Amino acid sequence: MLKTLYVSDLDGTLLLPNVTLSKRTVRILNDLIKEGIHFSVATARSIASVRHILEDVRINIPVILMNGACIYDLESNKYIEIQAFPKDSKKLLLDIVDEHQLKGFAYAIKDNKLSTYYEDLSLKSLHDFYQERVDKYNKPFTKVDSFSTLIDEPLVYFSLMDTKENLEAIHNVLLNMPELGCTFYKDNYSLDIWYLEIYSTKASKYNALQYVRNLYDFDKVVCFGDNRNDLPMFKASDLKIAVENAFPELKNEADIIIASNKEDGVALWLKNHIRHL
Repeated sequence: MLKTLYVSDLDGTLLLPNVTLSKRTVRILNDLIKEGIHFSVATARSIASVRHILEDVRINIPVILMNGACIYDLESNKYIEIQAFPKDSKKLLLDIVDEHQLKGFAYAIKDNKLSTYYEDLSLKSLHDFYQERVDKYNKPFTKVDSFSTLIDEPLVYFSLMDTKENLEAIHNVLLNMPELGCTFYKDNYSLDIWYLEIYSTKASKYNALQYVRNLYDFDKVVCFGDNRNDLPMFKASDLKIAVENAFPELKNEADIIIASNKEDGVALWLKNHIRHL
């Protein structure tokens, strides 16, 4: 039998719209993990919220965080792989963010500790993002006068939030910067807010999934997703599965379309099909 890794995105895929796992999904995943399946997640989220969201699931494989910027082992509570920004491209990125007065959050990892920085929370989407993580996950944030003051910090990730129109031009500029990768996609929980997430080109769900695959000698990878930031993960997988509520771009790349996140689509598919793969 092929040694297979099953990996799922969180928001819009494994999670309900209220950003929790259903009791049925938790039960099914734990039953399957107990039977010996290898299951993990690949998400844009950081460890602060992921640890809380997955606290009832006995995940037995390192999780891919921040769209692949880092990989974290929940059992040892350690980062096992981190892709920080190269120095020159980090300075260029900070200059672009400053010049265009972009708003969002910057992430650094140092001595196995994640630090999250912001300049201001004037946009409602920024404030809501911040408040949810403080209230639900007790996540610490640090205010800075300017992101440019972080030039000497080991930054791994930038998450910018605004309308599609305000971020699109910057996205096009970043596409021509060889050391910087980015993902541009709509927020699952908002009508008009988009994310522009920026990281080293060495960091992606594709590269992180390949790292985990090689680390554990998996023969096959089966993945589940719903949004544009899951396209790199699809490219690294042997079987690509989209939930019914997925974006059209992802559905076009999928081998299979399953029930939506509201219907526990991922867990039910695993329960019904895993023994036949």
